This record gives sequence, structure tokens and C-alpha cells, in this order.
Amino acid sequence: MTAPMTRPMTRPPFHLAVALDGTGWHPASWREPGARADELFTAGFWVDQVREAEAGLLDLVTFEDAFALPDERPDHVQGRVDAVLTALRVGPLTEHIGLVPTIVATHTEPFHVATQIATLDWVTSGRAGVRVKVSSDPAEYALFGRRDPDAETRESLFDEAADHVEVQRRLWDSWEDDAEIRDAATGRFIDREKLHYIDFEGPHFSVRGPSITPRPPQGQPVVTALAHVDTAYRLAARSADVVFVTPDGTGRHGPTGDAASILAQVREAEGGVERGAPLHVFGDLLVVLDDTAGAAHDRLRRLDESDGAGGPGLRSDARILVGTAAEVADVLAGWHDAGLTGARLRPAVTAHDLPRVTGELVPELQRRGLHRTAYEADTLRGLLGLERPADRYAQV
Repeated sequence: MTAPMTRPMTRPPFHLAVALDGTGWHPASWREPGARADELFTAGFWVDQVREAEAGLLDLVTFEDAFALPDERPDHVQGRVDAVLTALRVGPLTEHIGLVPTIVATHTEPFHVATQIATLDWVTSGRAGVRVKVSSDPAEYALFGRRDPDAETRESLFDEAADHVEVQRRLWDSWEDDAEIRDAATGRFIDREKLHYIDFEGPHFSVRGPSITPRPPQGQPVVTALAHVDTAYRLAARSADVVFVTPDGTGRHGPTGDAASILAQVREAEGGVERGAPLHVFGDLLVVLDDTAGAAHDRLRRLDESDGAGGPGLRSDARILVGTAAEVADVLAGWHDAGLTGARLRPAVTAHDLPRVTGELVPELQRRGLHRTAYEADTLRGLLGLERPADRYAQV
């Protein structure tokens, strides 16, 4: 799926990710030839998608997740498999690519999530990440019945998510790297002095620790978040390693959208917190690809018609690009010039658009010096150029 570069990579690395959501981001994607909708809830379906992304030397894939059904339309896909469990199944059958499942911080416990993601990091030998999601959806609240959505504010939800991540990070550090002794002769499996209580006390969580899972191979798995507004930018600045943003495609801000102004907002949010490394900022782009722009528009028109005559058609919080792989490469090059460090692509129909990403877009980016020709690191942190952090509890 890759082609040799025609010139050396002289620019800083530009990272590439794919967001996987069932058969694709278009609601009619499941009807397309080759979509494999009858296999949607099987392991092989997801393994094949991630292997295709890995063949394109992508940095990572994200797995979408939510608790509530998307809508009540019987002609839309209903139901999904758990993102973390899917990543755990895919992990041993892939070798290089990062695996980043989505978790809804609003309705989960950080202790459980921390052990799940640490386990994923062990299963993949250091390729785990997590996308932290905030929910204000009344339908999701109704599934649990523990909270009143009307009693909460956007600020309180994002503050809770920040605490959720902080608990996870402390739990990942609650075992020092050499806490395990495994000395059968002396009968000592661990050095109990190197396991630590985290004693986290906050308005949302009270967690003593330590974790039940040893410190992950990466030390800290990669934390990501999707952000559209200042509150979410502040969450990413406080808590994440990577933030996914949505430069618009209206044309009001030129061919790169408002990537530069969004980046400035992210950096301003970073200025209010202490961080070890700057955030990676990935632009999200929903892609409908074909040999020509006209063919791509025809395909989208057919998909929209298949989803219901007179309906609104494909809609997204991210820019929708309908065209060729070269046109996508033009946008990504513009984002790179504007200062973004990567892009996360959302394939409209995974069976059609993901192979075009790996087979057409990736070689085009390689020719422009914007994509690797081989995996150069064994961990997701390594692929992203992030150092392995020291354990906060370790004795000097």
C-alpha cells in the first residue's frame, strides 16, 4: 500500500490517523457493495480495517463509541461493539499501529478505564491510547439513572473529565517500573514498597489506589480528545497528548479553513497550564474519495439518496471533502503549513475510502515528504515523538 518517496522528508513529520465507526461515517455506508454489514459485530471485520490502516503506515486508529443508539431510524445501523474490547481483540493481530478506543468519561469510573487501557498497552506492547469523551446526551443519562443532565453545566462536565484523566494517569504510575520482582527462589513477586496509594480526592472522584495492573509499557498511554470549543481546548491542554480539532470547510478562511486560528486557541489554552510537551493538534476531515471530483460527488449524491429522498444528506461536525486523494493531500499540506501536526480522516464508506487513503493518499503524501515510508518506533508514544515519562511516585 506504500510507494517509495521521490524526495527526502525535509519537513517535520506529519501524522496520520483514521477514525473507524462501523461501516463508515455516512449513515447509508452499510448498504454499499463490500461494506460487510453482516460481519459488523465480528472480530474479523475490525481486524481487517485496522490491518488496512497499518498497511498505510498510519500512526493510529480511533474506535468510536457511545452508550445511546444514534437514532430511531430502522434503516440505520443500530448497536455497536464496545470500543475497548474491540481494541483488545485487534491488538494481538496487529504489529505497529496505535489503537485508541473511545471512553465516555461522564458515565464510567476512571479506575476501571485505567486498568482497561493499561491492559491494552500490555497486550499491544505499548501501542495503546484512549479518547476521552464528554456526554450531555439525556438518552445516555437515562440509561444509568444516576444523574440529572439539567443539573450539570458544560464546565462541570469537562472538569469531571479532567479529573477522570488525572485519576487514570496517577493509577498508571501507582506501580513503579521495577515493582515486579518475580523471584521464585525467594517467593517475592512484587516489592510492596513500590506500589503507591494515589489518594485522589476531588469533587467527582475519591480513589485510593493502587491499580491492579502494573505500570503500562509506555508508562503513560496516549490520551486524546476531540475539541470544538474553548472549554474542550482547555480540557485537552490540561489532560491530553493529542487533540482532534475541526477546521471548517466553508471557504471563509481560505483552503485550509480556520486551522491557524484554532491552533492559536489551543496554544492559548496550553499557556494556562503546566505541560511537559506541547499538544499534538490533528485536524479532522471526513472524506468521500474517487478517481475524479465528479465521480466522488456522484457517489455522495447516490449515498444521500439511498439514505432517504429529501433528507439532509451527509452532515458532520468536521469538514467534508468530496474529491480525489490529491485534493485531500492539498488540504493536509495546507494544515501542515498552518502548524497542525497531523490529521484524522473519517472515511465515509470504510470499504471504499480507507483503501483509497492507504493506496492513493499515502503515496501522494510520501511524494510530498509528508508521510513515513516505514514504521520507525515500536510504541505509539514513539511514533508521535513523545518521550516515555518518569513515574511520579518513584523514589529518586
